[in-house]
Amino acid sequence: MATFNEKLEKYAELIVKVGVNIQPNQKVVINSSVESAPLSRLLTKKAYEAGASDVIINWADDEITLLRYQNSPLEIFEQAPLHRAAERIELAGENAAFVSIVSENPDLLKGVDGQKIAANQKAMGQALEKFRQMIQSNAISWTVVGAASEGWAAKVFPNLPQSEQVATLWETIFETTRINTADPIQTWKTHDETLNSKAAYLNDQQYTALHYTAPDTDLTIGLPENHVWVGAGSYNKQGKEFMANMPTEEVFSCAQKDKVNGYVSSTKPLSYAGNIIDKFKITFKDGRIVDVVAEQGEEILKDLVATDEGSHYLGEVALVPDPSPISQSGILFYNTLFDENASNHLAIGSAYAFNIKGGEDMSREELEKAGVNSSMTHVDFMIGSDQMNIDGITKTGEKVPVFRNGDWAF
Repeated sequence: MATFNEKLEKYAELIVKVGVNIQPNQKVVINSSVESAPLSRLLTKKAYEAGASDVIINWADDEITLLRYQNSPLEIFEQAPLHRAAERIELAGENAAFVSIVSENPDLLKGVDGQKIAANQKAMGQALEKFRQMIQSNAISWTVVGAASEGWAAKVFPNLPQSEQVATLWETIFETTRINTADPIQTWKTHDETLNSKAAYLNDQQYTALHYTAPDTDLTIGLPENHVWVGAGSYNKQGKEFMANMPTEEVFSCAQKDKVNGYVSSTKPLSYAGNIIDKFKITFKDGRIVDVVAEQGEEILKDLVATDEGSHYLGEVALVPDPSPISQSGILFYNTLFDENASNHLAIGSAYAFNIKGGEDMSREELEKAGVNSSMTHVDFMIGSDQMNIDGITKTGEKVPVFRNGDWAF
């Protein structure tokens, strides 16, 4: 049986070779907490072994982040550090690959002034607009991966002894990213093919809309003409494949901005900006969010929706079968990277340009004209369950089963 260090090394190799698929002489940027330093060091090693010319690390620390929110005045959060945004844009322009390691304590900013959180989200969103457009048009390779931390592990496994929490979360991460298979890289390639087959079917259908029904959910989402469903893997401008999320179980496309009507209820808590938003319901009319209610975190959710005009609309539409491994684990991760891959989900805010034919080369104005939403934010929230049915609506108005009882119907 493989040791923890052997699994961590396999994980790092998978991220480098499949996640961002590092090419010779390519720069790599790693965003990491200090608690994730062991993984970051292995990633650096594996990246250089793959031929990377430089590896740049951006460190963060939960305790320092919390101290900043507790002690800095509001005006600090209203001003984005433009030099940091410029660095990302410069490196992206040089075709650098970006690895983001998520490990934050989901309750880190609980009780912090919501105005500071909203101001920071808006300021950073504005500053990173150009970089975000590069990400959302697949101009560069990027991936988001998880790493266990004490705060996160305590939230996920509160009933375990503290001495076992981090190790258990790491083992769960290894399981969901297929590290425990004989050949993780080949296993991921096979998984990619499976998801692509579902995407290919949906692309052939070109449904005009999807109709969702479940307890406290009745929602119709229009789909733009020439929309594109995408599986696990994507291709950057150089034609190199990468895996934007690890784990991933989704097939996703984009909503028609002004053709979303009805209401939808969350089925899992949303970890957003160091807070938990839970048991919420969102109502849409002609695409726009017209009502939001939540049992927990309602003001944080309302601030999210109010970020800009585009945050009043949907971007991404993602299908994830309830029998997926992450869902069947029965674990609530309080982390969107993992929870979104256990459940059908939608994203408030910006859509991905590549989810419409030719979108990678369209201007923002052209994408808007095609019905693809633009925003400085993109936040996924989970709506799926084993009680959800989804029908595809054809151009002639016929309803065709896509999901039944939370699973694929084709």
